[in-house]
Amino acid sequence: MSEAIQGSSLSEPIGFVGIGNMGAPMAGRLLDAGYALVVFDVSSKAAAPLIARGARQAGSAAEVASLAETVLTSLPTPDIVETVALGEQGVGSGSRIRRLIELSTSGPRVAARVAQGLAAKGITYVDSPVSGGVAGARAGTLAVMVACERTEFDRLQPLLNVIGKPFHVGERPGLGQMMKLVNNLLSGAALAITSEAMLLGAKAGLEPDTMIDVINAGSGRNSASQDKFPKSILPRRFDAGFATRLMFKDLKLCLEEAESLGLTLWVASAVRQLWLKTFNEIGPNEDFTTIMRCVEGSTGIEVRGRAAGSAPTQGRARG
Repeated sequence: MSEAIQGSSLSEPIGFVGIGNMGAPMAGRLLDAGYALVVFDVSSKAAAPLIARGARQAGSAAEVASLAETVLTSLPTPDIVETVALGEQGVGSGSRIRRLIELSTSGPRVAARVAQGLAAKGITYVDSPVSGGVAGARAGTLAVMVACERTEFDRLQPLLNVIGKPFHVGERPGLGQMMKLVNNLLSGAALAITSEAMLLGAKAGLEPDTMIDVINAGSGRNSASQDKFPKSILPRRFDAGFATRLMFKDLKLCLEEAESLGLTLWVASAVRQLWLKTFNEIGPNEDFTTIMRCVEGSTGIEVRGRAAGSAPTQGRARG
């Protein structure tokens, strides 16, 4: 059983809003650690497994924040983040909340506005996006990028340890978001360029599983070659658990921040264009590993591992 937040008790409820692909396993880990949990999601079906395990269901984000001093949110888009924080039925309307821990990726500017709006209500905003995917959320190995006062970070560390490894990246709201955008730029670039490299090798006649083994033993290894290709792309499952629209959203936010800082990121701009192509041609709600299908396009090549079976010919022209 985990330690409680410093100065509090495990019996005191923790709020959680947003029970999606990432939120559900994170909330589940809090239950596993012995925390009393009150939850809300716009889909009551999403929250049902947690309710069955003993979590209390609330009827709105505001109700969650009227039952818990500490509320965590895991939400898909910046506009939803802002609405859930500051809207009419948002956590800022709760009567008990003292701090909001925002686990979503919303961008530095939204983080600054939310922090300002909550501060006016006497609520502390903890900018705390996470990285590591659904597998990391289940295993409790997420990187948790926290921007808040150091004393608040120290107070929350036992709670955050339940979902991953927390890093204090600064005190200003938005620095956690900036760290996440930097991370996801590298993640998105790795998946994009590895897809192109694998297509090139397959077209030349190299066997995909062998390519991945060699890359991961050499200097080309990266998060895509080590995780997404062997687990999701080569088996042709495309089930990493993160939507293309979310990856594109993160890259869009990243390039907007670069522009606001007077920077031109040439490679990042090209990466964003490939993700936009995937968004438009494969679909925004498809798993982001389907960028491989976008890269394959009409080439007649399917980068296919042994685990996916033998038809069409592995890694070679179809037909």
